[in-house]
Amino acid sequence: MINRRYFSGALAVLCTTPVGAANRPNMTMHRSPTCGCCGAWAAYIRRAGFSITIVNESDLAPIKSRAGVPDALQSCHTAFIDGYVVEGHVPVEAIEKMLSERPAITGIAVPEMPTGSPGMEIPMMKPEPFKVIAFSQMGSSETFMDYPNGFIAGR
Repeated sequence: MINRRYFSGALAVLCTTPVGAANRPNMTMHRSPTCGCCGAWAAYIRRAGFSITIVNESDLAPIKSRAGVPDALQSCHTAFIDGYVVEGHVPVEAIEKMLSERPAITGIAVPEMPTGSPGMEIPMMKPEPFKVIAFSQMGSSETFMDYPNGFIAGR
């Protein structure tokens, strides 16, 4: 027999667990503990159904160096998922594309911190255009996805 407490608990789990979350690999994000936009990006990633572990670091340079993130592509946080690097405010659709296509790259990056990219939304400000760049340990990089009109959630 289902009682009200059991039903309320089950409903809470269903309402807070994104659909497909069990099918997605875990992500680990390294960030400065004082960076608010990194927290906003992590919340965006969780809403998309990813599990994300946050590791606060006082110095991200060694993490980025070991991960092979080129200086020109660096941003405020570095994440790792299923053998790939995700640098900066990368949209979920680019992460999903990378995970489904499994290209021979080290990872993808959104350099700097474009206004309007996931986690960098600022009310009343127009999103900036940006590109998601694929990069490899060999030093090559190319456009992986292009957002000429900025990021529009749910597009």
